[in-house]
Amino acid sequence: MQFNEDAELDTSQVSDQRGGGVGGRVALGGGGLGVVGLIIYFVLSQLGGGGQLPAGSGFSDVNANQQVGSDAIKTKCRTGADANKNADCRAVAFINSIQGYWTDQFARSGRTYQQAQTNFFSGGVRTRCGNATSAVGPFYCPADSQVYIDLDFFRELRQKFGATGGPFAEAYVLAHEYGHHIQNQLGTSERVRTRSGPKSDSVRLELQADCYAGAWANHASTVPSASGKPLITGVTREDVAAALDAAARIGDDYIQQELGGGRVDTTQFTHGSSAQRQKWYTTGFETGDPTRCNTFDTDNLG
Repeated sequence: MQFNEDAELDTSQVSDQRGGGVGGRVALGGGGLGVVGLIIYFVLSQLGGGGQLPAGSGFSDVNANQQVGSDAIKTKCRTGADANKNADCRAVAFINSIQGYWTDQFARSGRTYQQAQTNFFSGGVRTRCGNATSAVGPFYCPADSQVYIDLDFFRELRQKFGATGGPFAEAYVLAHEYGHHIQNQLGTSERVRTRSGPKSDSVRLELQADCYAGAWANHASTVPSASGKPLITGVTREDVAAALDAAARIGDDYIQQELGGGRVDTTQFTHGSSAQRQKWYTTGFETGDPTRCNTFDTDNLG
């Protein structure tokens, strides 16, 4: 895939907090975990430790919404041409496209989409959901309706999870987190009662976010930028395959088997199996219809 070189980027949707962070603890959940966080989570779950990450150390204090380097992002990320050359600008472009898609979808159903800011951070970050370290991986905080990501996670996804990687795998991760923002706006997040198990509400929430990510991907090449030009000029089979590969690498069964000791325990599932995550992303991508992402209304999760 490529970005339209003349399309304008909107950097106001991003806050760059890199260069500082915080230690502390954050309750797991809300959409994503890095490899370290996942391993710690499964160890704590098996020992009854409550599923929180231990405090980090050695980080400076950066408050949420403090834009450490956002002026630099604004300067270097102006058009799709910049997104084709620069990883930071590529993330901005994906965020613009994802939010443009949901703005249109909400309008079609008579609702108003509330934009969510994405915060780039390194080391650690303070949120209304608590303090988080990069080990937690990308996540969405419903308390402040914002997405948080250490962009080094994309490298970790390749090197530690063994994913193919590539731009559309990165897009999948971001679109998944914005799926949680949609759930927060629609009140779906409030349906979560059971936190673990193969058919738990937590798994259903995560699979629905995967499906929402696939629905965006279906429309990605038609979502316009602020200037009216499509941001993305095409999505190939290879792009979709990279996204599906990433989904498989962060399935609960894959992580437990490959990174967590080798034993698969479905009672500890919180995000869904690799096959389930691929199924629901595919459902969203093939139909392009978010209403088909009915993970809470079916017994057949895959």
